[in-house]
Amino acid sequence: MLDTLEYQQDHLDTLHRAMAERRFLVLTGAGISTSSGIPDYRDSEGVRRGKAPMMYQEFLATPQARRRYWARAMLGWPRVRIAQPNKAHWALATLQQRERISGLITQNVDALHDQAGSHEVIELHGSLHWVLCLDCQQRSERDVIQRVMEDQNPYLAGVDAVQAPDGDTLLDPAFEERFQVPHCPYCNGQRLKPDVVFFGENVAQATAAKAMAAVAHAEGLLVVGSSLMAYSAFRLCKAMVEQGKPVIAINLGKTRGDELLQVKIEASCERLLPLLVERLGQ
Repeated sequence: MLDTLEYQQDHLDTLHRAMAERRFLVLTGAGISTSSGIPDYRDSEGVRRGKAPMMYQEFLATPQARRRYWARAMLGWPRVRIAQPNKAHWALATLQQRERISGLITQNVDALHDQAGSHEVIELHGSLHWVLCLDCQQRSERDVIQRVMEDQNPYLAGVDAVQAPDGDTLLDPAFEERFQVPHCPYCNGQRLKPDVVFFGENVAQATAAKAMAAVAHAEGLLVVGSSLMAYSAFRLCKAMVEQGKPVIAINLGKTRGDELLQVKIEASCERLLPLLVERLGQ
């Protein structure tokens, strides 16, 4: 069996051969942000961890559901806000700056690619850094809404909740009953929603079209840290293969698209991508 260094070198050679002459589009998922302290949804078998997240239809259905969501999210946001890009984010930003990749699509809602300096990132599932009013369609910065929630709910100060994916937390229901849901700063509406795509909700048509255009423009697809279980990401892989272009994945564990992959690399993207930057720079 290959030792760790030789195994890593073999992967690096594979990536370099594929990407030296072609400009790949990059698609990232939760696995690229776990080293930044943001949990992912699935284990190495692609099975969802813990409790299922709130569905879009449930969020819309009742004020109680929105109260439950925002109580948990108020405690989860500070850890998302302070998260910093890791070496994999910085490496992709460098590859983009050097025009070694054709673009970047992310399933993540943490904005860490933007913070690392990537530009024109297609955020397939939106961003937790913004809040949308479902009544007047105005957007507010999440930090503004966060301050309102903290002022209105001082009883939650100091409550420690276990972090969950996408800024959610595991909070005792007893803490949710008194929670004051924030109102829209523009219309005073009570249906504020993080500007992200919930489970059970469709990706915005314009965003989906932009992602498909990026696929059409690219010469291949590099998937980083995604199980591809969400159809919005899987369909991009399918489209790439249908166009006769290679799809490569760096992912620790099973993906929905394993049969579509030309190459699958089960290695740490945080270790491998900076090495790829060095190699492609030569």
